[in-house]
Amino acid sequence: MLELVKKNIHMNRWKGNATSQITLDDDFIVPDSMDDVEQIILSSGEITMDSVKNQAERVVVRGKMDFTILYRGAEGGLCTLSGSINFEEPINVPGLDEKDLVSVSCDLEDLNAGIINSRKLSVKAIVTLQVKVETLCDVDAAVEVDTKPASGDAPSVETLRKKVDVATVALHHKDTFRIKDTISLSGNKPNIDHILWNEMILRGVTTRPTNGKMMLDGELMVFIIYQGEGENAPVQWMEESIPFSGEIEVPDVTEDMVPVVTVRLIHRDIEAKPDSDGEMREIDVDAVLELDMKLYKEESMELLNDLYSTNRDLALQTGEACFDKILTKNMSKCKIVEKITLDQADRILQICHSEGTVKIDDTEVKEDGLHVEGVLEVKILYMTSDDTQPIQCAVEDIPFHFLIEAPGINDLTICQLNPGLEQLSAVMIGGGNVEVKATISLDLLALQPVCEQIITGVTDSPMDFNNLQKLPGIVGYIVQPGDTLWKIAKKFHTTVDTIMTTNGLTESTIKPGDRLILVKEVS
Repeated sequence: MLELVKKNIHMNRWKGNATSQITLDDDFIVPDSMDDVEQIILSSGEITMDSVKNQAERVVVRGKMDFTILYRGAEGGLCTLSGSINFEEPINVPGLDEKDLVSVSCDLEDLNAGIINSRKLSVKAIVTLQVKVETLCDVDAAVEVDTKPASGDAPSVETLRKKVDVATVALHHKDTFRIKDTISLSGNKPNIDHILWNEMILRGVTTRPTNGKMMLDGELMVFIIYQGEGENAPVQWMEESIPFSGEIEVPDVTEDMVPVVTVRLIHRDIEAKPDSDGEMREIDVDAVLELDMKLYKEESMELLNDLYSTNRDLALQTGEACFDKILTKNMSKCKIVEKITLDQADRILQICHSEGTVKIDDTEVKEDGLHVEGVLEVKILYMTSDDTQPIQCAVEDIPFHFLIEAPGINDLTICQLNPGLEQLSAVMIGGGNVEVKATISLDLLALQPVCEQIITGVTDSPMDFNNLQKLPGIVGYIVQPGDTLWKIAKKFHTTVDTIMTTNGLTESTIKPGDRLILVKEVS
């Protein structure tokens, strides 16, 4: 009798994705303790997802958008107003099962703060939610055949194996990394009365798996606008880069795994504090990063592709196993150099801060690559010569396109693209022009779905010797197109080794028109 030795292939296969765009809109009253609104200078928002739940072919996402607005008051001073808008959005995902793995990413596409009147502001935002679904698959595929003698001799079995590369999700892990530091004001800056505005931005973040750990490094850019201490003190600003590096314990991770890591700021806190002389000249920075780590492992295995016996009749049961293999992992750099002209250019004294957001508009599969189109939204904050409007902000969109190399890519390829901003600078070059230089990172993991026929079972029975005797004992054969030694050996009841020995072949490659002598095997 024959028994198949099987191996379980555990796979996470992409099942599909869905996208939903929602509009957040609300009005907010300016507190009585704050000045009337004369002009909005800056606005920023951040999306926080509180829960993601699978419900009968749909995903329900609950979260909120926290926003901050910097405005110039009627009396000329700067004020900061904060608030939040809650949302709950059901997203239809056909075929979704409760056991499927769901990941949701959110992007704040647009935030617009407007003045209704001096005591009331409107806040509108467009949020894009993208749902990606993976399903767990387990397939038992034959990798070997075990022959055990029954009433007679053991079956003489010939096997054909096929090598396949399978990408499986080895682990999916979330963790946090904390950055704490203290920034001191330079000597030419006045003491801090109170902080009006602050921003934290991640730049150039890289991750690398090692055995049992995930290595992390990058820069935390900190920008602050504050009111100087003392009567009639001017508004001040400062910008500081805090480099960081560290490691996160991740059991079972190995350095040969392929990482897909998303890093985002989930907590940021900035507080002014006195220095050793009791003067408000130091700033405590506290930031928490969340790392969503998915690590793929490539496994190469040999599956039984076909088998037959020279002394038994075999009936094969077959099936199909579909899995993903890693087509490419490519970290590309797209460099941008662009000149833009700002409004009120003649009044600009100095650019004090710039930040950018990478937005992908479209991706298209091209020959041997993925073509990416998007925009870099650049926000430039600058000081003016107008004492009534000392700080102004301009937002410019810079389009870009780039071809990420991915040999073998096609319309079935599953592309996981993670864009980021590594470097950004904005410098006045005269004539009211600003030169913007940026480096955009495009981290692509391309998975290729592959389906293979596998052997799931086999039954054997005694050989029909009447049919065997009808086959000639020796025959001359001319190789036909599509022939292989395996196909010929199976058809004429012989073995590949016998054909090679009989014909003096040193390799198994044959071509149409070759002449072979075939000798029937009789066990």
